[in-house]
Amino acid sequence: MKERLEIRDTAKLNITLRRLCAELRAAYGDFQNTVLLGIQPRGALFASRIHHMMQSMYPEISLPCGYLDITFHRDDFRRHETPLLANENTIHFSLENKQVILADDVLFTGRTIRSAMDAMLTYGRPEAVKLLILVDRSHKRELPIHADFSGFRIDTLDNEKVIVEWQEKHGKDSIRIETRKTN
Repeated sequence: MKERLEIRDTAKLNITLRRLCAELRAAYGDFQNTVLLGIQPRGALFASRIHHMMQSMYPEISLPCGYLDITFHRDDFRRHETPLLANENTIHFSLENKQVILADDVLFTGRTIRSAMDAMLTYGRPEAVKLLILVDRSHKRELPIHADFSGFRIDTLDNEKVIVEWQEKHGKDSIRIETRKTN
């Protein structure tokens, strides 16, 4: 049995996303030589929402957006009983000498980000990479990775999982914590 606690609904999520867009604009100005790259699958949904919101808020800017699959770069790739299914890479630009904003929905151990950095190099050597995260689970980081831009930070227990749902895929926007009951 699982307990669920909703921590963000559509209205609160939109406020958080708008703030992140404003922070990115302040940091990158006109986004010259900058690209947004979402980690498949959930980071791609986050990057897509940020990209659309940026276009709406700042129609004068051009920010290329792509989606990166990390399946074959994961350190646990061969440890699963059933084969992992890869997602499509949708990157129609080189990352060579670009300012990359790497986006994912939840930062927990840091292993997904490490895998993404390996996978990125297939598309060129970036000038710099900054990490955009919606939810930073600051407890239990296994690698020295931190978010440069984050929607919010939350401390969680080992038996808790952060679930992000997007209107485009799940029919609603929601961020919640699910707690697995232990005996």
